[in-house]
Amino acid sequence: MSFRFYTNVISQASRNFAAGLFITGLLLIGFGFLVYILRDLFAILFSIIFCVAGFGCGVTAVKIFLAQRKLDKMDSDDGTTGYRRNVQIHSEESYEREI
Repeated sequence: MSFRFYTNVISQASRNFAAGLFITGLLLIGFGFLVYILRDLFAILFSIIFCVAGFGCGVTAVKIFLAQRKLDKMDSDDGTTGYRRNVQIHSEESYEREI
């Protein structure tokens, strides 16, 4: 008579994990062969991706610089609350209603 310290659920989970790991390994092997065979195509694709990402970073940086410049201009023009022109703060003494 043998004792089982694990249930059928653990056995099924380990089989599913092994199957997923096997499929992932096969996909990685296939991708490796594709990169080896089509290295020129992948080099062009990755260079396009890097150029687009670099252009996007540059545009975002310029937008941040322009926004900061605008905030600095507004702050230097008014001096006190240039960026809070239409903001009003309301405070009440008590937030609880009396019963």
